[in-house]
Amino acid sequence: MYDYENRVTRLRWSLQERRLDGLLVTEPRNIRYLTGFTGGEAWVAVTPHSVCLATDSRYFEQVEREAPQVELVKLRGNYRESLLKFLAGIEGERIGFEAEHVTVRTFQNMLQKIGSKTWEPTEGLILGLRAVKDAEELKAIGEAIRVAEDAFKAAIPQVRPGKTTEKELAWWLEKEMRERGAEKLAFDTIVGVGPNGAMAHAIPGDTVVAPGVPVVIDMGAQVKGYCSDFTRTVCWGRPEDPDRFWEVYNTVLRAQQNAIVNLKAGVNGKEGDRFARSIIEEAGYGEAFGHSLGHGVGLQVHELPLLSAWAEDSVLKPNMVVTVEPGIYLKGWGGVRIEDMVVVTDAGVDVMTSLPKENPIL
Repeated sequence: MYDYENRVTRLRWSLQERRLDGLLVTEPRNIRYLTGFTGGEAWVAVTPHSVCLATDSRYFEQVEREAPQVELVKLRGNYRESLLKFLAGIEGERIGFEAEHVTVRTFQNMLQKIGSKTWEPTEGLILGLRAVKDAEELKAIGEAIRVAEDAFKAAIPQVRPGKTTEKELAWWLEKEMRERGAEKLAFDTIVGVGPNGAMAHAIPGDTVVAPGVPVVIDMGAQVKGYCSDFTRTVCWGRPEDPDRFWEVYNTVLRAQQNAIVNLKAGVNGKEGDRFARSIIEEAGYGEAFGHSLGHGVGLQVHELPLLSAWAEDSVLKPNMVVTVEPGIYLKGWGGVRIEDMVVVTDAGVDVMTSLPKENPIL
């Protein structure tokens, strides 16, 4: 059971530090984080003395089941008028709102109509709280990892080199995740065969898995709202160009291992990124590693913190969950990416992903 009371308390401390009387929450995953409500449309007001959730009749019963601890405000009749009444009734005068998720039109047509309040834009208040996971969140993420890993193990033997396409493999992976309890995919599965693997976010197509050609597979499941994310690069049979394959593969593996060994609480995103990037640069492939080393994972597959050359202000803390995913991408040949999820500790990181990666030959 998630401790929603503690999450709200932590948010109230943040609001007090910013001298805000309350916060209007509109981002669905932030609403889920604070209340447990998973419906499609709601407005939540968090103040020092209450947590109110306003929604329409489609979700009344769902709120009562999923978030019985909140005060349900039932929007009836004219939706806009009911919502304006709710907004006007929020306790306090200086109310923050989630600037990343409130459109200009909504701000002008709704919030600015409430002249009795000062609406202050905020960014990342709840994302910052979400970055540090509690025990129940870590358990859910672990379940999402196991579901995806078991699906990988079940789908790979179905591949017939020379016949199976990227789209077929992607479908098998999705099917196996669903059958093992995934609510949905954490993101669209990536399968890149040969030169397609040089695109970090390749879209599965009709390219056939060929013997001796590297295949990049990036996948993840969502379980209890929480995501998993890992990548393996595999090859069915002896690589066509073994010297290049092993040079690239082992460089990426060394880079990942160096990062995993050195990451720990207190390291910032720029430092973390360098642990892997320096290895790839020394091997002469610096230009071929274009993305960041990693990102946080939770209710979203991409959230705080960031492991990036531009994330010096993003500092790792205990119980943050991040990916470690260096890669090398060579146009016309293909790519290699190896990605694990880890949980940060004071002493280092614990690797949550268990799929082998030392021998990619199937």
